[in-house]
Amino acid sequence: MASNSSFAPPKLSDFILTERLGSGTYATVYKAYRKGDSREVVAVKVVGKKSLNRASTENLLTEIEILKTMRHPHIVQLKDFQWDADNIYLIMEWCSGGDLCRFIRSRRILPERVARRFLQQIACALQFLHERNISHLDLKPQNILLSGSVLKLADFGFAQYMSPWDEQSVLRGSPLYMAPEMVCRRQYDSRVDLWSVGVILYEALFGRAPFASRSYAELEEKIRSNQPIEKELVLQAVQKDQEGEKSAALSLYCSALEHFVPSIYYETDRQRKDALRQKVSQYVSRAEELKALVASDNRLSFEEARTSRDVLREMSRDQPRLLAALEVASAAIAKEESGFDDHETLDVYQQCLGELLLVLAAEPQGRRRELLHSEIKSLMTRAEYLKKHIKMQENQRDVSLDREPLSDTVRSCDNEDVSHQF
Repeated sequence: MASNSSFAPPKLSDFILTERLGSGTYATVYKAYRKGDSREVVAVKVVGKKSLNRASTENLLTEIEILKTMRHPHIVQLKDFQWDADNIYLIMEWCSGGDLCRFIRSRRILPERVARRFLQQIACALQFLHERNISHLDLKPQNILLSGSVLKLADFGFAQYMSPWDEQSVLRGSPLYMAPEMVCRRQYDSRVDLWSVGVILYEALFGRAPFASRSYAELEEKIRSNQPIEKELVLQAVQKDQEGEKSAALSLYCSALEHFVPSIYYETDRQRKDALRQKVSQYVSRAEELKALVASDNRLSFEEARTSRDVLREMSRDQPRLLAALEVASAAIAKEESGFDDHETLDVYQQCLGELLLVLAAEPQGRRRELLHSEIKSLMTRAEYLKKHIKMQENQRDVSLDREPLSDTVRSCDNEDVSHQF
């Protein structure tokens, strides 16, 4: 019997497991078909017994117990569970639309009417759970699935039976979506789920979590701060700008604009809307200046990288896979320098970087590995610069429009099932 850590999916008597949908510390999820005439599509969560410690075993048993008794249109259904010598299998309802995280990323931000309807569905499921003294404790877009235009809460691995007056101090869930009581290691109760819903709503409207951080300490500091989110980012951008760190300042201005630009369209007061638009225009102008300065700084390093790339190509004549990836890299650079479509160029950069990283993983120590590592860093710098350029173009376009931003995105939503419900 193959375990869930192997490349081939494990075998079940009643199901054929096919593509792997995702994996975590304790489990891997596969798409599967029921054998026989029905060919019903399901998702199978495979948990390796060897990976379970006492706490994770208790969490798994609680998850099975909760899902076995839950029947709700906005909670993913547990159809069955099985086990063998190696694994425990949770046979789950299939949700063809993927998760909410991917849905938001594909559209950058969601129209307010769509976010409102999604919030209603999440609230409906949460009310159902809390009426039964169940707290999810790990609500985030990755744990909310789409079936057509219907959202379903999933992954109850951290769920607990908690009455409204119960308090706990055990750290559970994902830091970006944790309530302040959890992040600051205080006692908390079932209401922490409501904070997570607020973070999810913010991410749906603005395209990113409100307290994105590089470390747990930074996250805690941001949550404790009384500064408005966008103001904090602007202050950091100005500080980096004054310190002469142009690239860091540009990134922070772009991040701040991701918050400010949607705010213009959600603001109903005309005077505040005009003030916001003026402020955003100032930030866009400074970001444009910084973009030109960063481009000038990058030019010399890109020329040096071109020489190194030629040496690397000469050293790689016996490596057809590496040569092919370098050709794709050269094609991406040529597209960028000729002013080709930025989105397509970025896709080519990401394609060659994915291939080069795989080659790097198999490359032994030596001069060629050093050159390959430098080449990857140079291409990543180019790709990041291109991403910033795309963001700047989007921000400039959005600020110049008086209608809802990302009108193309909104129109594409109107053509999907999700809009028919709203």
